[in-house]
Amino acid sequence: MKKLITNISKIAAILAITAIVVSCNKEQSKTASSTTSTSASTLDVVYVNSDSLLTNYEYFKAVQKTFEEKSKKAQADLQAKGAAFQREVAAYQQNAGSLSADQRASTEERLARKQQELATYNQNAGNALANEEATENEKLYNKVADFLKVHAKEKGYKIVLTYSKSNPAVLYADESLDVTQEVLKGLNAEYNKNKK
Repeated sequence: MKKLITNISKIAAILAITAIVVSCNKEQSKTASSTTSTSASTLDVVYVNSDSLLTNYEYFKAVQKTFEEKSKKAQADLQAKGAAFQREVAAYQQNAGSLSADQRASTEERLARKQQELATYNQNAGNALANEEATENEKLYNKVADFLKVHAKEKGYKIVLTYSKSNPAVLYADESLDVTQEVLKGLNAEYNKNKK
């Protein structure tokens, strides 16, 4: 889960880079007519508050909930296996005096193998969750970036920056440039449409 939150900061930085790349690839618009309003030219650069976006993006909430459930399940499974192993060790320690030297050596060897298997299981479960998390982070990034490419083109934005309190690349931006709510509304509408 900590990795997911850490990756949010990376996603925010990547969003800013993607927006710049998108703006560079966008065809140069023809000379604006004299009736173009001044406010349109000031809205060439806008920003998205990534903290608010991720907190309120339904897809992110669903992914986050899934990972919390999987993490809890993995922890519970590991605790159950660990408790069973500890009971086996305790039983061996109680009965060690009544066992022959060969039986003790055999039991200790078996317990050592079980301990190693438990450690391997823990590492594999952690790696599986990390890999799945990386895949979901990539999907999240792609969904937001793909949406922003289309949205920026429709709105005539040339640059879409990101703002985050946890990773402040932008120290100040006028709130009139904040398009977080319109982006969030579009992302959630797209997510809900595809979820059905």
